[in-house]
Amino acid sequence: MDGSDRAQFDTVIRGATVFDGLGGAPMQTDVAVHEGRIAAVGGDVGRGREEVDAHGQWLMPGLLDIHTHFDLEVELAPGLPEALRHGSTTVVMSNCSLGLAFGNQRRGDADPVVDCFARVENVPKHVLRKVADAADWQDSGAYLDHFDRMPLGPNVAAMIPHSMLRIEVMGLQDSVSRDPTPDELARMESLLEKGMREGYVGFSTDALPFHYLANQPNVRKQIPTQFAPFGELKRLTHVVRRWGRVWQATPPKDSKVGILRNFLLTSGRLFGRPLKVTAVAAIDLVMNRSIMRMGLVLSRLLNSRFIGGHFRFQALPARFKTWSDGVITPIAEEIPELRRLNECDLEDREGRLRILNDPEYVKAFRRMWYHGRRGFGPARIKHWLKIDDNVLSRDLGDMTIDDCPVEVWHGETMKAVRDRLVAWQRSGEGVRSEAEAEAFASFLDAPDDAEFLLHLLRRYDTALRWWIISANRDMAVVEDLLFNPLLLPGFNDSGAHLTNMAFYDGNLRMLKIAQKRGLARVALAVRRLTSEPAEFFGVDAGTLAVGARADLLLVDPERLAVWEPEATYRYVWREAFDHHQLVNRSEGVVRRVYVNGHCAFADGDFGADFERVPMGQVLRSRDHDPAAANAPAMARAA
Repeated sequence: MDGSDRAQFDTVIRGATVFDGLGGAPMQTDVAVHEGRIAAVGGDVGRGREEVDAHGQWLMPGLLDIHTHFDLEVELAPGLPEALRHGSTTVVMSNCSLGLAFGNQRRGDADPVVDCFARVENVPKHVLRKVADAADWQDSGAYLDHFDRMPLGPNVAAMIPHSMLRIEVMGLQDSVSRDPTPDELARMESLLEKGMREGYVGFSTDALPFHYLANQPNVRKQIPTQFAPFGELKRLTHVVRRWGRVWQATPPKDSKVGILRNFLLTSGRLFGRPLKVTAVAAIDLVMNRSIMRMGLVLSRLLNSRFIGGHFRFQALPARFKTWSDGVITPIAEEIPELRRLNECDLEDREGRLRILNDPEYVKAFRRMWYHGRRGFGPARIKHWLKIDDNVLSRDLGDMTIDDCPVEVWHGETMKAVRDRLVAWQRSGEGVRSEAEAEAFASFLDAPDDAEFLLHLLRRYDTALRWWIISANRDMAVVEDLLFNPLLLPGFNDSGAHLTNMAFYDGNLRMLKIAQKRGLARVALAVRRLTSEPAEFFGVDAGTLAVGARADLLLVDPERLAVWEPEATYRYVWREAFDHHQLVNRSEGVVRRVYVNGHCAFADGDFGADFERVPMGQVLRSRDHDPAAANAPAMARAA
């Protein structure tokens, strides 16, 4: 530009409506960035080598994505493009007890990264093997250090994952077979203490009973964290409490006593100091709306003066829309009859077909499918009252075909296809293509919906791709959850379930929800997506002020207003994975993204330096003392 020799700053963004991330009223002003930091806000800020005209646009701190499994993708594609394109400049990894803090942990025949992630997070094994091959460190400190050598896109913050901690101390097989010895428990405590000294932002566990291992001989065993007795959990979370870090957890959903006992660990009244806890998740389940109501009551109780806790359920800013490849889907693991099919490897079609053709399995499947939907008894009453035990609705009218060899079925519910089949069988009329006629001819006469689905699974296996919305159908309820001060928005699960769900745009969805109620509501939404989670996790992020790191997001409010998130799912090929991935595309909504002052994304494309130079960095806890990182294990307690 003319006069660039007189430029005071690297970048000046002019005329944007600026949100500070703290909830203050937005103001139209200029913002200058220099050497990775915000150098000036408002007034005559001077010139920049890069001048950005942002009139009519919103400028805010980069957003935080607090529930991700990007630990996997960051080793193969460190730019994390699906986070950046939606304005997430800081991501929290190692949720649900899974992560790479201790490397690949391969010992003997054990392959823990593959075994633990494949079914819990629905990531194909060949992708996980690539990740494990790249994980050449063996120590939690070396794990954080290796990010300094990577061309990161967003900033990353990691937790110590409990399943991997147990494997590190006990070995994979023993971690799912017995309790730890006193020496092993002391070793776990020591390694967790070490991680806190190194700056990990927290500790993650998991108690959802349908999270299973993926390799023989353990396909009917849950992941290691599930085998931890309460005493182990109490002892390890005490370490986290002393350091003022975060415990990320999921509830033991089938035990109300277990849920209360576990989450009472947040209590400052009982334990002398509150433990920061964030848990999955505050969502409005279609089949059991009482769970959300009970969760809100529990949250109020745990945060009350009587308990003195610091507890936050996580809320999802979207309809809980999940895709299934045949029966491969996260919600299938909850149901034993469907879980049995998931015990087969993704490529093992023959194994699934043998099960589907087994008469005894067919009987069991039919009992499951109609449980509570026929006859009379407690299960039928629970179904009537919408307090079912499972997430899957078992209603063909809720199940929409997205892709399969019969093209005329695309976009139709399974109920519509079955109804047309039965009508064709009666009249011989109404078939819409040769492929449909061939498919209809393969069915038994007048199949009920259970047999109809079984036949589809036998015939098409994973070539049948369908979706269902099993929670958050009512967006008014979703809005209430997102703005509830006792919850945290951000149960996006980014980086997991590669083909089954995509909420990378979850933070933008919340901005869109807020936009309908005016700029004051947007300012609140920005605060809840930036400084609030940054404060909760104790990281240096989330504010737009002089001296803050220049992680910035520029949003076009006009494009945000007309954007239809439900219409912008895409199924794309990712070279880094050698596999397809379900993603979101919010074209035009995000105009620019800066990380540490680097322009990472602008006008629909990534910057020239993307994945060539480091932009993001590993974020250690704000109170991390590098000088104390190698101090004796109990120095902090003293």
